[in-house]
Amino acid sequence: MSPWGSSRKSVPEEWICALPRDKSETFESLVANWESHYAMMSVSLDDSLALRARGELVCARQQVSVTAELFGRVATSLIQFCEAMSRHSRHLRSFPCVKPLNTRFFRGDIGQHAASWNGILHHVLFADRSRFYHKVRILAETLRRLEQEFRKACNVISRGASVHRSEPWKTLDCIHYDFNTCLRENEILLKSFLRALPVQNLRAFAHEMGVPLSSASVPQQARLSGASA
Repeated sequence: MSPWGSSRKSVPEEWICALPRDKSETFESLVANWESHYAMMSVSLDDSLALRARGELVCARQQVSVTAELFGRVATSLIQFCEAMSRHSRHLRSFPCVKPLNTRFFRGDIGQHAASWNGILHHVLFADRSRFYHKVRILAETLRRLEQEFRKACNVISRGASVHRSEPWKTLDCIHYDFNTCLRENEILLKSFLRALPVQNLRAFAHEMGVPLSSASVPQQARLSGASA
């Protein structure tokens, strides 16, 4: 029988529950940073598509190069988070529940394959720890592949090889959709991870992720000897 018993919350239940203030500060800061960079990339992509639709092909090619750089920044940030979360998870006393990636939330082959593989592993592995690590690794690898394919399509367009053809532009739109799915999955993982992370380890994680915490946010170690996750 699970040590959690019937009181264990599901992923949706954990998502709607508020975090303690110190962890909420870290969550809100990271998500705001991701959302800001994602919004800039999305606006840039929309501008590229609008320029192409108006027949301003040279400008569309230039704009799509900017989009590729912005996409790379937010993708790198999310991948670094996955890697940091894996390292800091050694401090977890128990691992959060995770749900497998859903193939219905992806359009392209990369996302579909990743979700399918994650679903298989989720039903083969029964330990929360194994499910957690595998999902984080699959998400990180999916983000890497999406970024590579996005940049490749942007490079094709920027060279003018297919500025009139629709395939590379459709690729950008598809990858943008799947990237958004990965972003939302990372946000859910972040909240679950922070909920499980012992408070005495929060400052080190926040520092690595570039999130400043006030000295009053996290209690001193001496006051945490009996703290629980």
